[in-house]
Amino acid sequence: MGKEFRGTVVDHPDFDAGSDAEALYNAMKGFGSDKEAILDLITSRSSAQRQEIRSAYKSQYGKDLIDDLKYELTGKFERLIVGLMRPPAYHDAKEIKDAIKGVGTDEKCLIEILASRTNEQIHALVAAYSDAYGRDLEADVIGDTSGHFKKMLVVLLQGTREEDDVVSEDLVEEDAQELYDAGEAQWGTDEAKFIMLLGNRSVTHLQLVFDEYQKIAEKSIEDSIKSELSGDFERLMLAVVQCIRSRPMFFAKRLYKSMKGLGTADNTLIRIMVSRSEIDMLDIRECFRLRYEKSLYHMIQDDTSGDYKRTLLKLCGGDDDIAGEFFPEAAQIAYKMWEISAMTKVQLRGTVRPSSDFDPASDAQALRKAMKGFGTDEDTIIEIVAHRSNEQRQEIRQAFKSLLGRDLMADLKSELSKNLQRLILGLMMTPADFEAKMMKKAMEGAGTDEHALIEILVTRSNQEIQEMCSAYQNAFKKSLEDSIASDTSGTFKRILISLAQGAREEGPADMDRASEDAQALADACNADSDDLEDKFMSILCTRSFPHLRRVFQEFVRCSNKDIEQIIKKEMSGDVKNAMFAIVRSVKNQPSYFADRLYKAMKGLGTDDRALIRIMVSRCEIDLFNIRKEFKETHDVSLHDFIQVEALVGDTSGDYRKTLLILCGGED
Repeated sequence: MGKEFRGTVVDHPDFDAGSDAEALYNAMKGFGSDKEAILDLITSRSSAQRQEIRSAYKSQYGKDLIDDLKYELTGKFERLIVGLMRPPAYHDAKEIKDAIKGVGTDEKCLIEILASRTNEQIHALVAAYSDAYGRDLEADVIGDTSGHFKKMLVVLLQGTREEDDVVSEDLVEEDAQELYDAGEAQWGTDEAKFIMLLGNRSVTHLQLVFDEYQKIAEKSIEDSIKSELSGDFERLMLAVVQCIRSRPMFFAKRLYKSMKGLGTADNTLIRIMVSRSEIDMLDIRECFRLRYEKSLYHMIQDDTSGDYKRTLLKLCGGDDDIAGEFFPEAAQIAYKMWEISAMTKVQLRGTVRPSSDFDPASDAQALRKAMKGFGTDEDTIIEIVAHRSNEQRQEIRQAFKSLLGRDLMADLKSELSKNLQRLILGLMMTPADFEAKMMKKAMEGAGTDEHALIEILVTRSNQEIQEMCSAYQNAFKKSLEDSIASDTSGTFKRILISLAQGAREEGPADMDRASEDAQALADACNADSDDLEDKFMSILCTRSFPHLRRVFQEFVRCSNKDIEQIIKKEMSGDVKNAMFAIVRSVKNQPSYFADRLYKAMKGLGTDDRALIRIMVSRCEIDLFNIRKEFKETHDVSLHDFIQVEALVGDTSGDYRKTLLILCGGED
C-alpha cells in the first residue's frame, strides 16, 4: 500500500520538456544569466521532469545542461540548482563520494543518508555510485571507516531491512529484552546485538520494540544508546532510532542544526531540501514547527539570502500557521513525545559533589591566607569554593567566623570584583538565601527581570519555594508575595503569586482527571482571552508535573493541537512566557535550562546574572543533564560555549575558570 504523497514539489501540468529546455537555454544565453527564470522553472518541475528536460536540452543544443548550469551559476545557488538536476540516487551518490574523498570523512553526511533511506533508495544509491564512479560503495565505506561504526554502515548498505508490514509480535518483547540485556543490564555493551536488531528489523516492528524497551528499562532507547555507546557509532545508532521513530522529525532536527548559530551548514541544508522536497517536506515542516516553535520557512528566510534563499523557500513550499492543526504524522509524534516524557524516569546528576577528606578549618585558614596581605590569590579561592558542596561551604563559613572572628562573605566581597565576585558569593550562600537574593535583584531598580522571576518560580519544588520565601522575609523584612504584588500586575502577577505559594500538587498523574483537565483546556481555547488565561492558570500552576505531562498528551488527542503552539498564538507578553516556561519545564526541565543558558550567552553580550544564577543553582542538582541537553540541541558542548561565548567584554579569566569548573566537563 503506497504512502500518501507529502512533498512540496509535484509534476508540472502541461509539461513540455522541449519548451523548458529552450527557456533554460535562453536564460543562459548571452552576457549574464536570468537566474530567476532558472530557479522558477527548475523548482516547479519534478525530478522526473527535470531528467526529461536534461535529455531534451542535449538533443536540441548538443550540450549538457548540468555543465552549462555549473558554468553560468556560482556558489551555494549553483550547488542547489545542480543538486536538483541530478536524479535522487545520483545526488545521494555524489554526496557520499564527497563525504569520503580526500583527507577526513564527513561522518555526519554518511550517517544522515544511510540511516534515513529505504531499501529501494539504498539499492538505487549503490547502483548509481557504481555507474558514476566505477567503484564499489561498500568497499569505499569500509576503506574510510572503522570499528562498530563501519559494521553498522555496511549492514545499512545491504538495504535488507524487513519491510514495514513485517511485525513479529512474538519477538517484540524478546527483542526489547535482548537490547536491554546487551546494554543496561550488563557491564559493557554487546554492540553486535544492537547492530543486528536495529539494522534489520522493520520500522513498524522496532517502534513497538522501543515502546516495550521503555517499560523494561524505564528510560528511552535513545538515553540507553547515549550512555552505552560513544563517538560516530553512537551518533549513527541515534540517527537510526530517530528515523525509525520519525524520519520527518529527524530531518527537522538536522535542518535546525544546519541553520542555527553564526554560520550555516549549507551542504546539509541543500542536501535535505533537495532530497525531501518530493517525499515528506510537508511533514518535516510540521515537525519543525512542533519542536522549535517557529516555521522552517521563517528560519530559511532569516538565515539565507538572494537567489539561494528564493530557491530554498520554493522547495519549502510555504509558511505554516503557528497554531494550525497538526497533520496526522505530527499529531502522532506530538502525542508520542508527551508519552515518552511521562514514562521516562530521568536520573538527575549534578556536577559538584562533596569533597572527600574535607576539613573546614583547613579550608577556612587557606581562604584567609589567600586574602591576606597585598593582592589576592584567586586561584586558591576558586579551587576551594568550586570544589566543595554547598553544605561544606556553610561549614567553612562557620569555621572562618569561629577561628578567625571574621565574616567570610564580607572578606570575599572586599577582595573580589565584578562577575567573579558575584559567582563566588552566590556559591557561598545557602540555596534559599541565593534564590531570595536573585528574586530581589530581579525586582529592584527601574526595570523588572520577568524572565528571572519566571525561571525561579516555575522550576523550584514546593520545599525550595517555601524556604526561599522564608529567606526573603528574613533578609528583606518583606514577604516575597508583597514584593511580587507591588512590582507586577494583572494575570502575570496572579500567576507568580500562585507559584510563590509553593503549594503545587505532588504525586503521579490521575488519568481520568488528566483527560478532564485536557478537555477543559481545549474548551478554554474557544473562549475569550481572559477565560483562557484563567483556566490555563488554574491547571498549569497547581497540578503536579507528572500529571501535567499526561494532561498535555491528552490535549493533543482532544484538540489536534500542541499546548505550546496554543500558548504562543493565544497569549502574549509575560503571561505567555510564564505559561510557556511551565510547559517546557514539565516536558523536560534540563532542556529548559539548557535553552536559558544558550540565550544568556548568545549574541553580542552575555546575560551574566542569568548565567551565574543557573550555574550556581543547578550545579548540585542537574547540571550534568543540562549539559547533555545543551549538546543535543545546540551541537556544541556547554563547556566550549562558555569558553568562547560567555565572556565578551569580561576581563577576568578567573570568572571563566570558575564557570568551567562548575560545568564539570567537555562532553
